[in-house]
Amino acid sequence: MEGVLSVSELNIQVKSLLEATFLQVAVRGEVSNLTYHTSGHIYLTLKDSSSSIRAVLFKGNASRLKFRLENGMDVTLYGGLGVYTPRGEYQIIAQNAEPTGVGSLALAFEQLKKELAALGYFDPAHKKPLPPFPSTIALLTSATGAALQDMLRVATKRWPLVKIIGLNTLVQGEGAKESIAKNIAYADSLGVDVIVVGRGGGSLEDLWAFNERIVAEAIYHAKTPIVSAVGHEVDVVISDFVADLRAPTPSSAMELILPDCSEWLIRLDGFLDEFRRAFNRILQKRESELKSLQASLDRLSLAARLKERESRIKELWSSLNQAMRHQLRRQESQLEPWRGRFEGAWEMLWRFKTQEVAGYIERYKEADPLKWCHKGYAQVVSHKEVKTLEALERDEVFELLDGKWRVQAKVLEKEKMGIRDV
Repeated sequence: MEGVLSVSELNIQVKSLLEATFLQVAVRGEVSNLTYHTSGHIYLTLKDSSSSIRAVLFKGNASRLKFRLENGMDVTLYGGLGVYTPRGEYQIIAQNAEPTGVGSLALAFEQLKKELAALGYFDPAHKKPLPPFPSTIALLTSATGAALQDMLRVATKRWPLVKIIGLNTLVQGEGAKESIAKNIAYADSLGVDVIVVGRGGGSLEDLWAFNERIVAEAIYHAKTPIVSAVGHEVDVVISDFVADLRAPTPSSAMELILPDCSEWLIRLDGFLDEFRRAFNRILQKRESELKSLQASLDRLSLAARLKERESRIKELWSSLNQAMRHQLRRQESQLEPWRGRFEGAWEMLWRFKTQEVAGYIERYKEADPLKWCHKGYAQVVSHKEVKTLEALERDEVFELLDGKWRVQAKVLEKEKMGIRDV
């Protein structure tokens, strides 16, 4: 029959008509029957209170969505109509989606923030402490950006001892998130003390690379402490929550990471003064202890003991002298009465003996020595000296003189007679 169409021909004509007529449409509705396919496509039904229409975001368009679609979400789909001729069904071939009442970036930010928080990415227990005196810092930012120069200026002024490693990183636009994640992993392998991920200010779109999941995961899994220094103080990105420390600006990151050399010089002067005072106190204490030990050693040494014995001997000697003088005075006082008697008796005996000797002298003067010789007496002379018989020795040769004769004799035998001495 002329003018009769097959099902396929009808669907093809409908397809041509719909797709040519509805090249660009914006349709608002509630998301339902949402499916994230393993192929990367997103399938859903957009509905309102009285009707519904199928929609699809193919993989390329789905990957560019900044937020995640959820059932019940009120969105606007942008795209065109397409017809699936085998079943005669039409649907919206969406190129983009925007949440109603809120921007897609803001929604994507809140969704990722909520998801990562649930996974523990923001947990304070996972935060790594920054070293107090970092020696090496890796800066991940654009080599041509003002942020790099600001950070270098502050670092040089604040702590000149630090070594800076700059890693040129794409921080905006296509490929930025991959560049940031890649350089984080590389810097983490260098053994630096701190990694700074940052850039200067910009719009939400400009800073969006730091809101990407791949960047958050790179920061979370890094072993090196990471500081997020993105934009101005009012700008907040996902990397701020995951990082170990958030800096309001790139230059303030250096102030937070690095100690102030001027402040530490003052503190070191104070430490040095305190050290000197403490050392002097210890030195004085040890000196006092040493003197005490030296005094104890001196008291226990042989020289000290000898000196002590010498002092004791002197004391005993002094005591002995005093005792002897006291005893002598005592004996002298006891002998004093006898002194007068002794002197009187001695004087009497002296007078008596003097008179007796005087008598002998007078009788000798009156006597004639020659008379003695005539009566058989002779004088004994030995070696031209007059001697007594007692003074002669056995076998000694001597002479006998009586005035007329000189007789030489020899002592043959010597014997004392029992006559009393006159």
